[in-house]
Amino acid sequence: MQIASARYARRRAANAVMLSISLAAAVFGLLWLVWILATLLINGVGSLSLTLFTESTPPPGSTGGGLLNAIYGSFMMTLIGTVIGTIVGIMAGTYLAEFGKTSRLAEVIRFVNDILLSAPSIVIGLFVYQVLVAGLFGHYSGWAGAVALSIIAIPVVTRTTEDMLRLVPNTLREAASALGSPQWKVVSMVCYRAARNGIITGVLLAVARISGETAPLLYTSFSSQFWSSDLSQALANLPVTIYQMTLNSTDPRSVELAWSGALLITVTILLLNIIARALSSLGGKQG
Repeated sequence: MQIASARYARRRAANAVMLSISLAAAVFGLLWLVWILATLLINGVGSLSLTLFTESTPPPGSTGGGLLNAIYGSFMMTLIGTVIGTIVGIMAGTYLAEFGKTSRLAEVIRFVNDILLSAPSIVIGLFVYQVLVAGLFGHYSGWAGAVALSIIAIPVVTRTTEDMLRLVPNTLREAASALGSPQWKVVSMVCYRAARNGIITGVLLAVARISGETAPLLYTSFSSQFWSSDLSQALANLPVTIYQMTLNSTDPRSVELAWSGALLITVTILLLNIIARALSSLGGKQG
């Protein structure tokens, strides 16, 4: 009896120690996150104004200016990249979950998708630079930037779509097939509806992933100080604009705009993650 009591006491002590270490690690990580967000708020909120959204980036030494051209460029490239990534990702994920399953081609696609998920974004940027910027177009362009972002988004959407479709009970597929529905109709009318929230969550996570990327855009769209809606030319964007402004740390206005731009990106990504979490929770409750 005493031996069992001593063993139980040791287990409780070990459990308390591990819980304390885990809690300390969680608090340590959360502390840095709060510190980063607080720094962004302190330095970025003061520069938020209407001119930030109505004027283009100013030349060095100017007292005015905003980030209109960079916001527009980021929005357009992210939008196009998301559309391409969503279409390709959903189709690929559907093939893996519903048609290919355990075939050799499906295994190859999953392997390549896993590589793309972990590939550094700068490698993707260099690839698109070599193919489109240096090869097909011969110059920087917004289209090249959108393609680079879409390549980053595709594996995220593919993995999420496959996982969500696999969670759909086979009984739903069997019931639809028993009514005489072909497989394509079962997938589009039954499986997609059941996995809708999860797929949308994956798309939002992909948007959050690509909206703050800097490295691929440095080699594809680069940037521009002027307003332009021509995607066939170099296009301003928030990540690269912030990077360029931080290099000019002696200009107070550039530093202010850089902080404001960083705050805009952070708040956007934070909101997208919150929405994705809410949709994921909603899908789990419905399931």
